[in-house]
Amino acid sequence: MFHMLCCFDLKPEFQLADFRQAFADFTAHLRAQDLVESSSPVGIRQADTILDTDSERGHQYFSIMSFRDRIQADAAVDYIAVNGMSEDTTHHITYAMVDDPVFICWQDS
Repeated sequence: MFHMLCCFDLKPEFQLADFRQAFADFTAHLRAQDLVESSSPVGIRQADTILDTDSERGHQYFSIMSFRDRIQADAAVDYIAVNGMSEDTTHHITYAMVDDPVFICWQDS
């Protein structure tokens, strides 16, 4: 599996519940196109524990998207580049709520 972690904040005018719905709609759309295998629920960071050692980022939220392989992940990126930038798309609606995203990818061995 190929995974993408997204750490992010929300723009002040958006609520977490609205983002969670938009993200669910976006990933459902990608699933219908066979462009993602799964996604995690949107999580809220718990930075007040000794287990959280990332002092470089202060993002409040995170999610993980999982793909069959790098080919499927790259196909999703290509699809979004062609089809996901107009204002009425699930990607644009979701991404418009996000502030300061950081994406980290890895592949299971």
